Amino acid sequence: MAEITLWGRLSSCNVQKAVWVLEELGLPYRRIDAGGDFGGLDDPAYRAMNPHGKVPTLRDGDQVIWESDAIIRYLAARYGSGALWPADPTERARVDQWQAWASTALYPDWIKLFWMRVRTPEAQQDAEAIEALRARCAERFTVLDRQLAGRPFVAGEALSLADIAAGTTLYRWFEMPIARPETPEVAAWYDRLRARAPFRKAICVPFDELWARLSF
Repeated sequence: MAEITLWGRLSSCNVQKAVWVLEELGLPYRRIDAGGDFGGLDDPAYRAMNPHGKVPTLRDGDQVIWESDAIIRYLAARYGSGALWPADPTERARVDQWQAWASTALYPDWIKLFWMRVRTPEAQQDAEAIEALRARCAERFTVLDRQLAGRPFVAGEALSLADIAAGTTLYRWFEMPIARPETPEVAAWYDRLRARAPFRKAICVPFDELWARLSF
């Protein structure tokens, strides 16, 4: 197997998503800090791999992939043998729909809330906007709570890319100083994920460096 290299700082939630999959699949890889204080995203060599100058970027031999969702689907398809991303089209669709929902419905409001409540200095925070985002996020986690009733993972009995996409939000959701709805199924799911070493390594990463910091 060719050497796998991942570029990106571990405090980036999109990098965390890729690390989680690499760890779940037990793949040997090298991670190079990039972005944030580490810089490097405008270097010509990096831009040649990723024209958008974002993280993460993954190189597997001669193959280069950017965008976190594309990276995790690639890894699961190439190295997962049906784990994380089922081979059966119907089962795969169940995973895909929740992965897409996490990326298009859950993630956008969640990351905006994180920026406004954590990364924005308190004196610049807009309480009304924060509350609107918090309420929308609460609705999304309530949807997840209903989906998780009677099943251990988002798409069924086994961990999948649906859990990776949605579960990447959990540590920051539960650590942010906000009011959260009662979502016992989500809380139990979070406990199950925290029992997994790959989740703890990739996702349960303190974000002290990001407090009240809008830019690097």
